[in-house]
Amino acid sequence: MPFAVTRRSFSTCLMTLSAIALIGLAEPVQAQVTAFKQAVAEASFGNEAVATFYRTRGYAPIFTGEQDGTRRAALLAALETSDIHGLPAGRYDPETLKAAFAAAETARDRGRAEVLAAKMFLQFSTDIQTGAMTPGKIDSEIVRQVPRRDPVLQLQAFAKSSPQGFMKALPPRTQQYNALLAEKLRLEATLGHGGWGPKVSAGKLEPGQSGDQVVALRNRLIAMGYMKRSASGSFDRTLQKAVQQFQIEHGLEPDGVAGPATLAEINIEPQQRLSQVIVAMERERWSNVPLGERHILVNITEYTARIIDNGKETFSTRVVVGSDQSGRRTPEFSDVMEYMVINPTWNVPRSIATKEYLPLLKKNPNAVSHLRVVDSRGRTVSRGSVNFAQYTASSFPFSLKQPPSQSNALGLVKFMFPNPYNIYLHDTPSKNLFARDQRAFSHGCVRLAEPFEFAYALLARQTSDPEGLFHARLNSGSETRVNLEEPVPVHLQYRTAFATAKGRISYRPDIYGRDARIWAAMQAAGVKLGDAGS
Repeated sequence: MPFAVTRRSFSTCLMTLSAIALIGLAEPVQAQVTAFKQAVAEASFGNEAVATFYRTRGYAPIFTGEQDGTRRAALLAALETSDIHGLPAGRYDPETLKAAFAAAETARDRGRAEVLAAKMFLQFSTDIQTGAMTPGKIDSEIVRQVPRRDPVLQLQAFAKSSPQGFMKALPPRTQQYNALLAEKLRLEATLGHGGWGPKVSAGKLEPGQSGDQVVALRNRLIAMGYMKRSASGSFDRTLQKAVQQFQIEHGLEPDGVAGPATLAEINIEPQQRLSQVIVAMERERWSNVPLGERHILVNITEYTARIIDNGKETFSTRVVVGSDQSGRRTPEFSDVMEYMVINPTWNVPRSIATKEYLPLLKKNPNAVSHLRVVDSRGRTVSRGSVNFAQYTASSFPFSLKQPPSQSNALGLVKFMFPNPYNIYLHDTPSKNLFARDQRAFSHGCVRLAEPFEFAYALLARQTSDPEGLFHARLNSGSETRVNLEEPVPVHLQYRTAFATAKGRISYRPDIYGRDARIWAAMQAAGVKLGDAGS
């Protein structure tokens, strides 16, 4: 009777042949293959990392062997607590894995359970180490390179390590992550007890006032942990200090008056704060690499740049960041600062030259007279010789430059970490903007309130007289490049929830709406807000 090959049997044959190929047998196809090995090969088909791992170790198990009970227990325990870290717990399904282990009566059953455990381990270890989401898929302006670990090396490391110690060490081991995790647990406990109480409905409250809304303000700040329990019904000194502390931790002017901006922040519910914390934990996972013994941190939402040396802040200054408009928002990424330019020339970005200045030049060739018109060979062109009206944004053949001066758009110094986004830190002649609480006004670069002092701090490691060196170059009036002998990592971050040096959590508005998009993506993946009673 002829052998009939159905679609099902053909697929099974292909799978079996593929499994044998994965095992890498030097023997003929007819050679006996153990049921366990064949099951592992079949179950890992299509997952190159898992297949490679088992092939290179001769298909020895790490989860289903007689001596692997501790490793099974460590994995299951970690999977069952994944929600504590704000991860999509449904991805890991420890109950299914438990059932697979319990039902593994045959060698083939054990092989399938082995691969299921390996896949869940890789998914969990990747998510908790370097994030469950891919940032660039959520927002194109988050251009951070996520430090994904090699999955084969990850499995190999787990196989050689103490299982419980390995799993415990997977999350970011930073002060920020630990403080955010503690805040997450605190907020969940708050939700389990009903939240922070009624919102404050007043438009403005200030010292000396009394009444129901002052009591509501007092009770809410007590619930938030900004003051001890009190029976006072007046806006006294104790309440004023609590308001000021709240204002400091939320980036508001600490005047002790509960005005509209302060009350708006006070009335935000713990559910929203919890979502901010969960997003911040995910962001911390995206940056789970050493930041550098000395590094620069720019928190876009906080409008602050800091120099950090050996974990301690040694310099801080206010900044202005990109406005919330297409093409102007400051992107998120990390790079390395290599040099500063004193008395810089401003080479106007083409997008600004063509979109903002070309229309002005068409109306009046003498507009923006502080800028030079330069041809492709670097020669300054007389404006009178150019018919600007004949050009479009795509055909405009010139560039625009502003020579060094006090009024230069970049001020008197810029700090360079060459990157494809044309983003850097710099001085500015527009000093008045630094007095505002909300400072999103630039075209994307980061303007420093204290650029000279920032330069001194960077140069202090390579000269005994950083101010003298800086001002000698500055006073020359000529554009001068000063290399940093020790290049400094720069991290442009976006954290609406972050830990202060004292470990308390500060919150900021989501100025670009990025956290809202991340939270929506996390919810779609299965992340949920929990409380201590759920």
